[in-house]
Amino acid sequence: MGDRKGVAKGVPIAVRPDPHRGDGRYAVAWLRITAPRGATPTATSQCLCGRDRSAVGHGRVLALITDHEAHRDLCPLRTPQEGRAAA
Repeated sequence: MGDRKGVAKGVPIAVRPDPHRGDGRYAVAWLRITAPRGATPTATSQCLCGRDRSAVGHGRVLALITDHEAHRDLCPLRTPQEGRAAA
């Protein structure tokens, strides 16, 4: 009487927060780097704002990484556009 079906007697039921519930954040940009041993590295930088760049070779991949990091401050999806000209 009062027992829940499928639960063994004496086993406490712990209610935990839903692990699939997000915190409101979501990814908007991705940087993929492929650098197999002994091969030429490649990288792609993509963003939901439409930015899509790629690079091949050590120097160009390093430059793309720097460019991808700088895009965080320039992306219209990450920074509000209202009042930017006034600032």
